[in-house]
Amino acid sequence: MYGEHPYVHHLDAVAAIAGPFGEAAVVSAYLHDTVEDTPVTLAEVADRFGPDIAACVALLTDQPGANRKERKAKTYAKLAEVTGKLELALIVKAADRLANVRASVKDDNARMLQVYRGEHPTFREAAYRPGLCDPLWSELDALLD
Repeated sequence: MYGEHPYVHHLDAVAAIAGPFGEAAVVSAYLHDTVEDTPVTLAEVADRFGPDIAACVALLTDQPGANRKERKAKTYAKLAEVTGKLELALIVKAADRLANVRASVKDDNARMLQVYRGEHPTFREAAYRPGLCDPLWSELDALLD
């Protein structure tokens, strides 16, 4: 579940935001939480969708940690190193965060908005690349200011 909605509600939202960036962005958007939240492995993602999508999903998958702060720190460290064609993962991550923030605003979820506000400077430093998906970042910045 995603709040009161079936989880696909979140995946549809991320995919819709990622849509203008192409088919690979949409596929990655639908798969971004698969390894983290289901028994599906990266190898299975690679077999079914190819190594590029699997590499993107790997970048978007949080590593185990004692708490959210530790998990996100590991993910942001991975994202900070991304270049080239794997920047697709940065687009999907921005779309994911924007979908989460929009949902938090719509649902008046002050707790999660505070979490996203607190993480935003570090998240932005790791995942933002000028010119990659600036409209997503503009909206995120506006919603979290």
